[in-house]
Amino acid sequence: MIYAREAVKDAAIGVGVAETPEGLTTIHHPGCAAVLWRRKPLNRFQSWIDGLPSEYLPQARLILRPKAVRQAVSEICEAAETPKGTECDRLIEDVAALSDIFANVMVTEWLRLRLDVVTTNACRRFHIDAVTARLVCTYRGTGTQYGVSSNGADPSRVFTVPTATPILLRGTRWPEQPKSGLLHRSPPIEGSGETRLVLVLDPVVGPNSKFEQVLID
Repeated sequence: MIYAREAVKDAAIGVGVAETPEGLTTIHHPGCAAVLWRRKPLNRFQSWIDGLPSEYLPQARLILRPKAVRQAVSEICEAAETPKGTECDRLIEDVAALSDIFANVMVTEWLRLRLDVVTTNACRRFHIDAVTARLVCTYRGTGTQYGVSSNGADPSRVFTVPTATPILLRGTRWPEQPKSGLLHRSPPIEGSGETRLVLVLDPVVGPNSKFEQVLID
C-alpha cells in the first residue's frame, strides 16, 4: 500500500494507491479522499473489449445484493448479445469481484450497479457525487479524471485513471470534515469517436420505493 498527502506517481494529494484489493480500505483513513487499485488490463481481454461493436457492450442500471451480481451481469451480457467466451466470462467475474470487494469495504448489503456505454461528454463538469462513496472502473476507453480544487474552481492539475483501474471516491455524504476538495469528471470525448464502458457501484441502505431500478435479491 502507498499512501501520501502529496503527489505519488499517478495519484494526487489525498489519494491512496493500492497494490491489492485489500488496500481499498484506505478510504477509511483520515484525509484519504480516494483510493486507486493499480492494476494493468490483460492484453487479450483489452483487445477483445476494445474491438466489440458498441451495440454488444452490456449496459444496465440495477439495485441488487452482491451475491446476485454475477448472474445479473451474465443476463445483461446475454441481452446485449455480448459474444460468449473466455473474455466475456472474465468481464462478468470481474464485475462480480469488484462488487464483493466494494460491498465489504463499505459494509453494505445492497448495491446500485450501473454499466454505462458512453459516447458523449457525460458528467463532463468536475464534481463530487452525492453518495457516501462510489467505485468507478472504466473497462474500455479513457478513465475518470480527477484533481484537487481549493476554491471551487476546476482543478489546475488533472489526473486520468488508467483503463481497468478501479478508483474508490468519497462522496458528499462521507461524514469527515473538512471536505477534501477532490473533484472528478467523465473525460470529454464527444466527437472523438471513442466509446467507453464504465462500471459504477454505489452503496444502498436498502430497497426503497423511490428507486426506479430493478431490485434483485
